[in-house]
Amino acid sequence: MDTTTVVNLVGQAIVLVAKLAGPFLLVSLVIGLSISLFQAVTSVQEFTLTFLPKVVAVAAILALTGHWMLDQVIAYTDQLYRSIPALLQGG
Repeated sequence: MDTTTVVNLVGQAIVLVAKLAGPFLLVSLVIGLSISLFQAVTSVQEFTLTFLPKVVAVAAILALTGHWMLDQVIAYTDQLYRSIPALLQGG
């Protein structure tokens, strides 16, 4: 196994992590900005006002996209395991 192969595998893993984390980060960002704007306008500074909606939104995203995320991880892992013989022969 050479350096190019390792870099390729790590790159694929990073892309997979970005695809899986993207929906959570995007929803958390939008909700956080919305609540921060609401708090700035109304001068309400309550911790649970920022925490609870994010938790509910992240749980909803997990419920909606969990199956797709699991399929992505399984496909990557299956591809990785199937490529082990070729990786070992190359080195």
